[in-house]
Amino acid sequence: MKYLFKVILLLLVATGLHIGQSYGQQQPAHSSYDICIYGGTSAGVIAAYTAAKLGKEVLLIEPGKTLGGMSSGGLGLTDIGNKYAISGLALDFYRRIGQHYGKFEQWVFEPHVAENIFQDYVRRAKVEVLYENRLIDVKKQGKLIRELVLEHSTGAGSNVRVSAKMFIDCSYEGDLMAKAGVSYAVGREANSDYKETFNGVQLMNGHQLPDGIDPYRTPGDPGSGLLWGISNGQLAANGTGDRKLQAYNFRICLSSDPNNQVPITQPTNYQPERYELLLRQMAKRDWKSLQDVFIWSGMPNGKTDINNRNGFSTDMIGMNWEYPEADYTKRAEIWNAHTDYTKGLLYFVGNDKRVPDHIRAEMKKWGYPKDEYVGNNHWSHQLYIREARRMVGALVMTQHHCQGKERVTDGVGTAAYTMDSHNCDRLIVNGQVKNEGNVEEGGFGPYPISYRAIIPKASEVENLSVPVCLSATHIAYGSIRMEPVFMVLAQSAATAAVQAIEKRQSMQRIDVKQLQATLKGNPLVNGSKPEILLDNSDLQAVQKNGTWRVETYGGYGPDFYVASPAAGLSSLKYQPSLTLSGKYDLYTYYPKQKDRASATRVDIHDGKQLYELSIKDAEVTVLGQTSGEWVHLGRYTFTAGKQSYVEISNQGANADVIADAVLLVPIEGFKE
Repeated sequence: MKYLFKVILLLLVATGLHIGQSYGQQQPAHSSYDICIYGGTSAGVIAAYTAAKLGKEVLLIEPGKTLGGMSSGGLGLTDIGNKYAISGLALDFYRRIGQHYGKFEQWVFEPHVAENIFQDYVRRAKVEVLYENRLIDVKKQGKLIRELVLEHSTGAGSNVRVSAKMFIDCSYEGDLMAKAGVSYAVGREANSDYKETFNGVQLMNGHQLPDGIDPYRTPGDPGSGLLWGISNGQLAANGTGDRKLQAYNFRICLSSDPNNQVPITQPTNYQPERYELLLRQMAKRDWKSLQDVFIWSGMPNGKTDINNRNGFSTDMIGMNWEYPEADYTKRAEIWNAHTDYTKGLLYFVGNDKRVPDHIRAEMKKWGYPKDEYVGNNHWSHQLYIREARRMVGALVMTQHHCQGKERVTDGVGTAAYTMDSHNCDRLIVNGQVKNEGNVEEGGFGPYPISYRAIIPKASEVENLSVPVCLSATHIAYGSIRMEPVFMVLAQSAATAAVQAIEKRQSMQRIDVKQLQATLKGNPLVNGSKPEILLDNSDLQAVQKNGTWRVETYGGYGPDFYVASPAAGLSSLKYQPSLTLSGKYDLYTYYPKQKDRASATRVDIHDGKQLYELSIKDAEVTVLGQTSGEWVHLGRYTFTAGKQSYVEISNQGANADVIADAVLLVPIEGFKE
């Protein structure tokens, strides 16, 4: 038996499979590493993969049992804003999602598909993962972190100590940076702090309750007490700062497949009185379907990604304010309360006799998915920690950076999403119940995120980066805090840490221009040939003829061009400058807009031969939080030099034609 175990162990090592990845490794293989990453979120996995592929010995520490954070925890409808913002391994992740579903890339997916891909990243890079260990102390020497002290996530057993040259905090809570003595903020800054306009207290109409809802258990009787979920606070002046947080929730995965369902039964600690406010809300609105209370988004294979909608839904408003700085016991209480509330809400909508019959019948068609979260009773392993601590670094990203009024030159990632905050409080305003804190302000293009925003001040810690709880105001963080952006910044942080080790420098003293060049020249960290992107506004590679107007919303990158047939013949010619001849998969970005041509003509010249194609609008399907998709134009062997081109024109069009970006992907790219 002892010999058999040795044979199995040798086979596992030979195939690159880490025992910890399969069975929940709880003790590190070594006491010291080059780079230690805390938090097995999507960002943590990408940081670990990056550092390992760049030749460093890496330890990834995950307090739970599952990798991927929200990306494998139910957030399958990717919040992105503009695909132009996503690069490197983050884009590789969505390409791998696409490969799973038989597409080029895809931004909607099932939780287990994401988890399997994250597991594959750590397997391919031979990353050591330490599961079920959480941070209890950080040992420093001067401005350097020397050692982390960990305990098992159950609190049992002896403590574990891990040292490293560099550390990366990829947790949603920012526990490592806080215990290392890094400055941080919790809550909302006042507008006056950074001369913003959308920070602090905001009473807006988004995800708001209808007028006239009585807040008391017995309507009109203050002595009966407030309904559950309403605070007794007073509404402060607009723009006032406080320590309140935007609400947390679970992004719920359910299944409509009767053969893949676990019934939604009455949960532990079920309290139907918690949902009285929902009934009062819907008494003032038409309740036609589940979509009137939930954002009920479809995922592949009959599943969902359910999010908060309107005034009373899955967000547990005002119940998370203590979470960022709470101890592990209190955090567990808050987490479990969110679980009880959410499962209770699903059961209530499907079973309470006060809910309309047709709504209960609609809910009865759904169940928890048998094939998801198998080790967690088919319920997500990750609460949506939309915001916890936020570092205060050498540079703080603000509303002005989001809107392009201030622009950094040391960008190591790009964001593009609307400045978005869920509600932070629910209170009485003029005798009626109102939600406060929701902000949804967009209308701006992609913008760079400063390297200085992911590292602490040099006076605090020199060997740490923080790509998730980065340095940003509440409202700027609302734009940046997207899973793909976290992955981009994590790759940048890991690459910077490797550079710092090799140059024997602090994280604050590395050459950022060299870092930017490394990220651009080796985006997949495997030496593969970078893809070639030609955006419509690239004046060096794009030749514009005729009359085109500029549109700024719904395309790829900052803008796209539109040509009307009435304006005469117009064309846009993309001419890549290729150093070597080679095979490429060719794509063009196709924004899905109203009143556009039923077909778009595309001419492709590979340097030797001309090909004429037509993109039929009816055949382009758009999935997810974007308004366009990459359309595959075929595989071509392009000749070195500038003889090759792709030309989009309005020739023969019956309505507006759109010209946006063109992408050449080397066929050996995005492969191991």
